[in-house]
Amino acid sequence: MKYYSIGEFAKLIGKSQQTLRNWDKNDVLKPAYVAPSGFRYYSEQQLHQVLGIKKAIVPKKVIGYCRVSSKKQKDDLERQVEAVRTYMIAKGYSFEIIEDIGSGINYTKKGLTRLIDMVCNGEVEKIVVLYKDRLVRFGFELIEQICKRYEVDIEIIDHTEKTEEQELVEDLVQIITVFRGKLQGKRTNRAKKMIKEWLEDDSVDQS
Repeated sequence: MKYYSIGEFAKLIGKSQQTLRNWDKNDVLKPAYVAPSGFRYYSEQQLHQVLGIKKAIVPKKVIGYCRVSSKKQKDDLERQVEAVRTYMIAKGYSFEIIEDIGSGINYTKKGLTRLIDMVCNGEVEKIVVLYKDRLVRFGFELIEQICKRYEVDIEIIDHTEKTEEQELVEDLVQIITVFRGKLQGKRTNRAKKMIKEWLEDDSVDQS
């Protein structure tokens, strides 16, 4: 908790330091802490009390998260949103739905990034998804651990293993493409290193 010196506290509440000393003497408002040196300190709670400030309690939200891999699956996204909305209404949740379009192995999607930010900011009570892989294709356990850290539950409506074949293929192709790029990069770097060594050897021989 934050504490203020008598001078700081007097300015914040629009009173003089002498008024605070008089309040202390007359038991109107005692300092939260008096140092051995005699300096008075007032707490943030006392500041709220004097100014009539109450900390805003922001209610946590239930977030329905819906995702498809591409824009051509717009109809699928609409059906998914409707299923999640119907479920949460039946549960009596006060909710918000976040829609996302992007691969299940892309962790920087706009909607997912916003969702994780909300979790880390303490704004989320529960995440509701239609299927487990709608949240992420791989790494669900990692997202789950982050949510547990912030006391957020993940509620899966349908635990049936359901995967769109084309979407899975696209995700697997993306994985292969990424790894192939990394391997090619390593080979390129290795080739550059070999050329550099050859050039250095040639220069030594010529000298």
